[in-house]
Amino acid sequence: MTLDWRQPWFAPLREIAAALPADRTAADALNALGAGAPRFVASVELPPGEAYEAFIARSGTVPTRDNLHDLLNGLMWLHQPALKQGLNRLQAAQIAAQGIGPTRGALRDALTLFDEHGALWPDPPPALAEALAARDWLALFVTHRALWRDTGFEVFGHALLEQLASAPRKALTAFVALGDPLAWSAEQWAAKPFLPLPVLGIPGWWPANEDPAFYADSKVFRPPRLKAASSLLTSRCPRWPRLGRPGGPSRNP
Repeated sequence: MTLDWRQPWFAPLREIAAALPADRTAADALNALGAGAPRFVASVELPPGEAYEAFIARSGTVPTRDNLHDLLNGLMWLHQPALKQGLNRLQAAQIAAQGIGPTRGALRDALTLFDEHGALWPDPPPALAEALAARDWLALFVTHRALWRDTGFEVFGHALLEQLASAPRKALTAFVALGDPLAWSAEQWAAKPFLPLPVLGIPGWWPANEDPAFYADSKVFRPPRLKAASSLLTSRCPRWPRLGRPGGPSRNP
């Protein structure tokens, strides 16, 4: 599949991807870009019965198949190594403590969700962060549309990037970390401290969203359930303590 690296969701990976060598396996191509840990290995290197995350933590290598999903995962390892390593440490520690069961449990479920479908927004304009927490989609995407320029928002989840590349659709949703997720404890992760955002609503990301009617689809841009904007915001973002204290987990929009 030929990727259009000009798409806005690929902006953080564009420079790295431009240097990918052709006619190599995904693991070899990624290793040609990296200058150290982690190394990428063929997926057959993962021993039968060993958990993927535990193997990465033990070996310092990332099993990689020759497909788009794993290539994007590898590029994100190169782009955000500290965060990927932080997620892996938490996953591996949980596996070491509890083993592999029929379900992942709250912590591993949250880590996997973010690794696959997360987004980073380290320092959003307050008006946008409050609108996102309130699920006030018109304020977020229409009223404050001009504030989106150079806000630092970026997709982190490689599965979401794969979906955007292969089958973009209005309902695709990122789970957004406000602030620095590396500062979150295991307990904070288990509470899923992120906010859902339909990414094709972002100005400049999809031609149809130039029309405000794009956001009238309540199956995608769902209204808030119970809590006020300030309460929702501070329940997800430890960096903004002035507005309140942490609350419960988020749900899909």
